[in-house]
Amino acid sequence: MPVLQYKCAACGNVFDELVKSHEEEVTCPKCHKKAERVWSGCMYSSTGKPAKHCNGKCSECPGCH
Repeated sequence: MPVLQYKCAACGNVFDELVKSHEEEVTCPKCHKKAERVWSGCMYSSTGKPAKHCNGKCSECPGCH
């Protein structure tokens, strides 16, 4: 399960969220509105090490395990 960075369009809050899938809908912990994924954040593999050449789109990736 990846930890991804999100930003709330409503209040501007930036936060990290542990998700089951990169397609999972995430809400802001402050205002509870829908948050959008920030694609410039760091990507880490399931081992906790930085993933090499990761574009953040898991559906196009052969895996980072």
